[in-house]
Parts: sequence; structure tokens; C-alpha cells
Amino acid sequence: MGKIILLVEDNPDDEVLTRRALKKNNIGNDLVVAHDGAEALDYLFGTGAYEGRDLSIMPQVVLLDLKLPKVDGLEVLRRMRADERTKLLPVVILTSSREQQDLVDGYGYGANSYIRKPVDFAQFVEAVRQLGLYWLVLNETPRAGG
Repeated sequence: MGKIILLVEDNPDDEVLTRRALKKNNIGNDLVVAHDGAEALDYLFGTGAYEGRDLSIMPQVVLLDLKLPKVDGLEVLRRMRADERTKLLPVVILTSSREQQDLVDGYGYGANSYIRKPVDFAQFVEAVRQLGLYWLVLNETPRAGG
């Protein structure tokens, strides 16, 4: 199995844009999409619809929107950082939020990176290219549990 990207995104247009940008940059990683914070937590912790999922296979990177239904992105991040299994997973907040407090809270809860979604598709494609290069190729992550 290849390296997984977990995209946590409730906006169908942003999901399509992200898929297109990944494809345009030849990033062929398996993409798992959670459409709200609760689904993301179910995937990460093997609960709900993901009961019985092999938890030894974790995403290489989590692309996390902040404004999500059910459980917001900051709460997803807080719960990830509180759990041994997910506390070291790289999390990139990918949001359209312009709120300074979201930026401060994102880093405060342990985000590895915070990126505002560019409105222009060409800029978004370039941002995804750089994300892919850094988080999927260059970055090294520790194995869970040491």
C-alpha cells in the first residue's frame, strides 16, 4: 500500500480542486477523504464506519480544513495530539480562514504547517505541488510508538 493522504474537507468543490491539483502534480498517493471532523476521527482511530481498519497504516500527512461540520478542525487536531497513535502525524491545516486566532490556535494545538487556500487554481496547484514535495518526499517522520 502506498503512502496515504487524509484530506479532511467538507466542501465538495475544494475536494475536487485538491484531487485535480494532486493529479496535475503527479501525486498518486492514496487519498482518503473525510467530509467532517467526526469521520476523520473515526478513520484515524478505527471507530464507526472504520471499525476494524488496520491502524498500523496511518496517513503520511493529514490535510485538515478548520471549518467542519460535527467536529471542527481544531478539535480534530486537539484529539490527534492527545493520542499516542496520532500525536506525531504531520498535520497541515489547509483552510480559507483569514482569522488570526485560527492560525494561533492551529499552531498551539500542534499543527505542523498552516496554509491559506489560494483562490486562484494555478496558485493552489503550486501550493499542492510544494506540499507534496515536502511532506511526501523530503520530510521524515518518526514511527508511532518510538
